[in-house]
Order: sequence, then C-alpha cells, then structure tokens
Amino acid sequence: GLYLQFGGERTRPSQDLVARIAIQPQNIVDLGCGPGNSTQVLAERWPSASLLGIDNSPAMIDAAKQKYAKQKWGKADIRTWQPESPFDLVFSNAAIQWLPEHEKLIPRLFSWVASKGALAAQIPSAHYATIRVLIHEVSRDARWDERMETPRKALTMERPERIYDLLAPLCQNIDLWETEYIHIMESTSALIEWMKGTGLRPFLQELTNEEGTDFLKILKTRVDQEYEIRADGKVLFPMRRTFFIAYAS
Repeated sequence: GLYLQFGGERTRPSQDLVARIAIQPQNIVDLGCGPGNSTQVLAERWPSASLLGIDNSPAMIDAAKQKYAKQKWGKADIRTWQPESPFDLVFSNAAIQWLPEHEKLIPRLFSWVASKGALAAQIPSAHYATIRVLIHEVSRDARWDERMETPRKALTMERPERIYDLLAPLCQNIDLWETEYIHIMESTSALIEWMKGTGLRPFLQELTNEEGTDFLKILKTRVDQEYEIRADGKVLFPMRRTFFIAYAS
C-alpha cells in the first residue's frame, strides 16, 4: 500500500527504460515485479509477448494477481531462482539494488538472455539522495546504532562504470545512462512516506514501535532542515537513477 501511494512516480523510470529497448521480445520476465505496475508497462509495449512477473514478496504477488489476473506471476527469490529456458528480455525495475554480490548476480541475470535478446534494468544511483544520507545519519543514534549495520548495507547501488565493467565482456553492446527525476512531493511528510515504502523499511524493521516513532521524528526534523519548501507548500525531491540495457549477440 505504501509503495503504491506513489505508483505513478515509481512507474515512470520503467516507462523510460522500456522505451529505449531496441528489440521485439516474444517472452519476457520481470524480476522483482512488485505489484505489477512495471509488468504492465511491458505488456503495453509488447501486447503479444508472453510475460512472467517474479517477486519474493507474497503481498506484492497477491496485489499483482488481484489487479492483473490475466498475467502470469510467480513467487521466487531472484538469488536462487533458475528459469527453465532463456528469455528474449530479462527486465528489472528498481529491484536488484536489494541484492548483494552484483559481480555474480548481474552476469547470472545476463546468462538468462536468449540470443539477440537483452538484459534491461534500472536501479537508484550510487549518488545518494539527501534523504538517504539523513537516514544513515539518524541510524547512528546510540539507542539503535548496533542494530543498524545490516540495514545500512541493505542497498547495493552501483556506479555506471562498475556496471559497464561487469557486462562489457559478456554482451555485444550496452546502452548505459543516468536520469535525475524531480519528484514533486506534497510535503516533507510525504517524502518520508515515500521512503517508508522502500529505503526506510530495513531500518524500521529492526526497531520497536516506540523506537520507530522516535526514529521517524528525528528524521522528520532533519528532512525539514534540508529540504526547502516551495512557495506553494510543495517539496522537490531529486532522485537519480541508473539504467542499462545489455544486448546479447
């Protein structure tokens, strides 16, 4: 529910990624499909293709099944799942940053690509948004610092150079770029709500309800200090994202 509060903003990068894919795939897998919003972008671009959405969250898969009953969905962990046959397009929108060891993961995902197919993905940029920096700073509070080492490592974001080095030896060519989106938030509270659906989750999961409330209060104070409120009361939230499309020979 938190994730879909900002469904339009979260879907925009997948739309931009799909628009740049220069093949006509017949079978597609969407890794980390969430509630299915990115999968539908694929379905609209290639309506005759066979699509499979994969996610390790039962809640996300249930939401996808309820809203898009005609699509194929599967609950699985990308780290251990192995397809029976390759796909023309292996796609992932804002998912693989939650997984470690990209030096193994990204080549493994590319190995699932059929001849003349592509691996296409988008992740948050390694250039941290201000709010991510603030979350890490609040996580250093003595009350919970010792429990925050794992949450601070939960996201694995890569620089474009790193992605290039991992894929260039494997693919025929690669399209690689970054885009900074300026999301217009209704308030600083809305900005924190955005993060509660994604980057804040690992931190809050380590805290009691009371501690979580305190964590968010401190974060809200810091966000109010760092993000300027515009004349109409809105807050601009810059978020840079890294995109890549690797084409197989």
